[in-house]
Amino acid sequence: MSFILLGILNSQASVSAGPGGYFGGGYGGGRITAVDKFAFPSDSRTTLGTGLSSGVYILGAMANSGVAGYFGGGSPTTATVDKFAFPSDSRTTLGTGLSVARWGLAGMANSGVAGYFGGGSEYTATVDKFAFPSDSRTTLGTGLSSGINEIGAMANSGVAGYFGGGYGSDGGPTATVDKFAFPSDSRTTLGTGLSVARSGLGAMANSGVAGYFGGGYGGGRVTTVDKFAFPSDSRTTLGTGLSSGRSGLAGMANSGVAGYFGGGFPATATVDKFAFPSDSRTTLGTGLSVARSGLAGMADNEV
Repeated sequence: MSFILLGILNSQASVSAGPGGYFGGGYGGGRITAVDKFAFPSDSRTTLGTGLSSGVYILGAMANSGVAGYFGGGSPTTATVDKFAFPSDSRTTLGTGLSVARWGLAGMANSGVAGYFGGGSEYTATVDKFAFPSDSRTTLGTGLSSGINEIGAMANSGVAGYFGGGYGSDGGPTATVDKFAFPSDSRTTLGTGLSVARSGLGAMANSGVAGYFGGGYGGGRVTTVDKFAFPSDSRTTLGTGLSSGRSGLAGMANSGVAGYFGGGFPATATVDKFAFPSDSRTTLGTGLSVARSGLAGMADNEV
């Protein structure tokens, strides 16, 4: 499914140094390059003077906290990976991109060790691994348990990364959650998957405590946020979900403080914030600079 929405570009271009979360790319009246940064813990928003190297949507993102964040892939179908150095937010483009040009992928990272981009069009099970800090790429011998796109991903850094949901080659959304143990990259599939099979979902994690998959499309756009406790992987569903049902959203987190779900279809600039550990939800007064879907999120926790 496509995440087409209308938005008006905000040309704000100031830069905020220091830890923060980033929402980049997406579709908002056209494919956009804008990368919005939300400073931690104030949640004040700036828009980077240097955005993505090209306008893409349905892309993935991950971060080596304290060092750099990465946006990869997207539509129009590309293998490009843009790297933003922390805290300057200066951008370079990796000489070695994804092994397969694709959109509908997701990213997660074992900070200090490696970052991963998995899934995407056309229903690929491929998981690419980028070693930190060299950014050298390998492709895991064991990919996802099935070919999938419009997937979500998050990680319990130092322990394991998770890819969940998505749209499968069988023509429908899935509730499957694959877990990759760090540093072996061995894959298992959780016995308890998502509470609602869905694609176009977002994900984020409070590392060491729990990971969250939110929103998506599963017979309709959902507000559901599923929480997986670490390290047991037991699942609960939050009593308070997103402020509205939407797909094509993104997630990022200030680990130990709060997690954020931003953007999505239908047209929205909304950013919902979930405080840790209570999971109480508020909606930021300042949302995204561009109402958009198909965006990606990552965060620098400066650790």
